[in-house]
Amino acid sequence: MASEGEANDFVASEGKKPRHKGKHDKPKPWDDDPNIDRWKIEKFDPSWNEGGMLEVSSFSTLFPQYREKYLQEAWPIVKGALKEFGVACELNLVEGSMTVSTTRKTRDPYIIVKAKELIKLLSRSVPAPQAIKILNDEMSCDIIKISSIIRNKERFVKRRERLLGPNLSTLKAIEILTGCYILVQGNTVSAMGSWKGLKQVRRVVEDCIKNIKHPVYHIKELLIKRELAKNPALAHESWDRFLPKFKKKNVKQKKPTTKEKKPYTPFPPPQQPSKIDLELESGEYFMSDKKKSAKKWQEKLEKQSEKAEENKRKREAAFIPPKEDTAAPYGSAKSTNDNNEIADMTKSLKKKAKEFRNNEAQKNVNLESYVASNEESRSKKKHKSSKSKS
Repeated sequence: MASEGEANDFVASEGKKPRHKGKHDKPKPWDDDPNIDRWKIEKFDPSWNEGGMLEVSSFSTLFPQYREKYLQEAWPIVKGALKEFGVACELNLVEGSMTVSTTRKTRDPYIIVKAKELIKLLSRSVPAPQAIKILNDEMSCDIIKISSIIRNKERFVKRRERLLGPNLSTLKAIEILTGCYILVQGNTVSAMGSWKGLKQVRRVVEDCIKNIKHPVYHIKELLIKRELAKNPALAHESWDRFLPKFKKKNVKQKKPTTKEKKPYTPFPPPQQPSKIDLELESGEYFMSDKKKSAKKWQEKLEKQSEKAEENKRKREAAFIPPKEDTAAPYGSAKSTNDNNEIADMTKSLKKKAKEFRNNEAQKNVNLESYVASNEESRSKKKHKSSKSKS
């Protein structure tokens, strides 16, 4: 199937005018002009709307009680800034509200929307000199509600502090990298800046409160992107290979202790006996008041004696010497090993003594035989010599 561009080229080659989808979708002479910046927001000129507004548009918003004093002081500044654009404003301290509305002098139709954002920022504790900057065309704002993201109050406070960082260092780093003004107040985060910066701020805030990614990792990514943007060769390439990939570590949480459910029974539990029933069982119900008091006194004395004996036992326990552990497993094993070693030593000594005695006896026998043999040889020699003489 041929594309629309190919079809238009084919029609143009035949000499016919190319067809377009829209009625007014025709090529304009300024479409291919390189000198025109289509993303530039031109400043509003009052001559574009000399007739003014046909209808009165108004917006109002409530503010907390703690902002009342500051708004009273800063209201002349706000009123003077809105008067330049022909917008009327009113501060109602009885209802606790701020109202902005168009007048006959209003020329810019979009300025009422900017004025509405101004009073919203003022109600969220943004200082008046900073909030007035929203009236400029280049400036936009975003109020992020973070209280509805997480229900647990302790976790919410902890993650909100994580977004701020020690001595607001994390928040300042995000402000510098995104080029936005950020204010964390109560359950909202107010941000002012360009659309690109506001998009980055919202992503950082939501990821932090949802516990998806720590703001420090976002700061690292923004720093890398800032350096990559300086290189024009990477303008039309994907930056995923340069960006770090952080793996989320799942920390084992403690399992909540659940009570064992008892088996369901449709019958109610048996009724507990009342005080009168217990007295009837023990026979106290029919006793006189005097006997009852005597019985109570007796029980009290018995409890006192038991307590006194227990205290005495505890005091005497400190003076009882501890029992020596004679039959300990380690000590018994050691003693058996020592006995075995002694028995082996005695056996070896006896054996050596026996061998020594046998050696001594053999030596004595050899000496005696040697002496006897010498004497016999001498007697034989004497006998031979006597025979030869004769």
